[in-house]
Parts: sequence; C-alpha cells; structure tokens
Amino acid sequence: MMAYQQSLQAYQTNSVNTANPGELTLMLYNGALKFLKQSKAAIAEKKFDKANEYNKRVQDIVGELMVTLDQKYPIAQQMMSLYEYMQTRLIEANLKKETSILDEVEGLLTQFRDTWKQAMVLAKTQG
Repeated sequence: MMAYQQSLQAYQTNSVNTANPGELTLMLYNGALKFLKQSKAAIAEKKFDKANEYNKRVQDIVGELMVTLDQKYPIAQQMMSLYEYMQTRLIEANLKKETSILDEVEGLLTQFRDTWKQAMVLAKTQG
C-alpha cells in the first residue's frame, strides 16, 4: 500500500509540474470543489474540526485564484468580486457550520470551473 501511495504522490506532483496555466487553474477549481464536498460531509458527521480544515483549504484555493487573476481583462474585476463574496460566505459557513452556505459556494465554483473548461476547449480549437 505504501508503494502505491508513493507512486500516486509522484504522479500527482508530476501532473502539477507539467501542467500549463490553464490546466493548473482547472486543478484549483477541482481541488476546491473536492474540499468543499469533504467539508459538507464533515459537518454532516459533526466532525467540526475536519470541516474547519477542509473549509480553510477551499479558502486558500479561492485566495490563490484571486492572486492569479489577470487584471488586464475587464472581467477580472467581476470575478474578483465573486471570489471575495465566496471567501466571505466560506468564513460564514465555517463559523455557523451551515452546509446550505457551502452549497451556494459550490454552485458558484462549479459554474466557474465549467466555464473555464469550455474556455480551454475553445482556446485549443482556435489556437
């Protein structure tokens, strides 16, 4: 089992190291969604320490998405506002331990991720 874990870790590290910026952004969205689901499950199981840990990971990823926004595009301002809103809602969900708030953030992140995936496909067909 240990060899499998090490192989998996090496594969994941290599995937991140060889990904282009578009793929990295997609990985961030997918990671945020994964941790969001884990946070909701932990709240349901009353494992609030775990819920807090997962929620903070989502906050970190949204923070990274904010830092990497290219401000030369007008839409970046709108995206920044939505990311800031998500951060506020994540903090609120963490304090109140409310999965309904996490559902809202999950919906927004899913829309962002799906739109990003479509943009990547368009970029490949046009480039």
